[in-house]
Amino acid sequence: MGAQHLDLKTLGWSDWFERRADCRPPDAVARVAAVDREQLLLMDGTGPFRAKLAGRYLYRHPLSQDLPCVGDWVCVERQAGDGIGLIHSLLERRSELRRKSAGEAVEYQMIAANVDVVIIVQSCHFDFNLKRLERYLVMVRDGGAEPVVLLTKTDLVSPDVLDSQLSEIRSAGITAPVMTLSNVTQEGVDELERLLVPGKTYCFVGSSGVGKSTLINRLIGREVLGTQTVSGTGEGRHTTVRRELILLEGGALVIDNPGMRELGILGAEDGLGGSYSDIGSLASSCRYRDCTHVDEPGCAVLEALDSGELSQAHYDNFKKLRDESAFNEMSYVERRKKDRAFGKLIKSVKKDLANE
Repeated sequence: MGAQHLDLKTLGWSDWFERRADCRPPDAVARVAAVDREQLLLMDGTGPFRAKLAGRYLYRHPLSQDLPCVGDWVCVERQAGDGIGLIHSLLERRSELRRKSAGEAVEYQMIAANVDVVIIVQSCHFDFNLKRLERYLVMVRDGGAEPVVLLTKTDLVSPDVLDSQLSEIRSAGITAPVMTLSNVTQEGVDELERLLVPGKTYCFVGSSGVGKSTLINRLIGREVLGTQTVSGTGEGRHTTVRRELILLEGGALVIDNPGMRELGILGAEDGLGGSYSDIGSLASSCRYRDCTHVDEPGCAVLEALDSGELSQAHYDNFKKLRDESAFNEMSYVERRKKDRAFGKLIKSVKKDLANE
């Protein structure tokens, strides 16, 4: 961070948070820069410092999604002479980036919070995947952030291949801004730097090996994030081992992310509506208001599919993500019901034992 002057506004604070801040003295506001197991790295006007969660907060918030993550604002108490702060509460999130936890567990996993723009990075060389891109867009829009698509490693493909990929993106009805970049030739780097506004938070997401860490290293101007080479098959190795909020010299804040192999969708109706606005627009003309766009008569979406106005691949991915989101949401609600029932049982047993 160099010799930059820090204040809350520099770290992304705004009137939106000011209106919702409810820290009680002696607590003060700080922003989460990184999470390392049981300790968190926070930043405020004095610079970075370490903190931990108060026991009462942990007791009242057993769900992982309710724990502070990178980008969150928290109320923290700093006692004189004690280097470790104590976090008592979490401020309301303006936006959140989350996914279904990897594996069989039907839970949310927080990736970052209070992000203004999410830059979805795909490599033109080996990583370009339209279905995965649409999945990322659903996740970003569902959390309330603005998406930007960034295609990297343009130096490794021909202009015709790049044009074909850009055409695929537009044919899929994707309206998010699309940028192209090469870390080798530096083409597109200046355009990306102009995108980064002081006081705004940008989160870079994508698979391993697409060039996220190399790019952020360049933006920082020094080697902060470790990078490794990509294998001959184009499959990247994990280069970033933790999420970290970094303040650039120009005043923008960036978050790098470890590459994500799984990107499950859970309860993302808002994100689906935003990412598939073309299907949503067609759906407004369906005969039935609750049309599922599967086999109903008078379905404008199916009619557009038959006429070729709507791409079959685009429709198939929409249906797959919608069904996945609904299934996971149903499983999640059922899990929460069981957890609450078990909690009530434990309380009842404790009460009975106390009365004996």
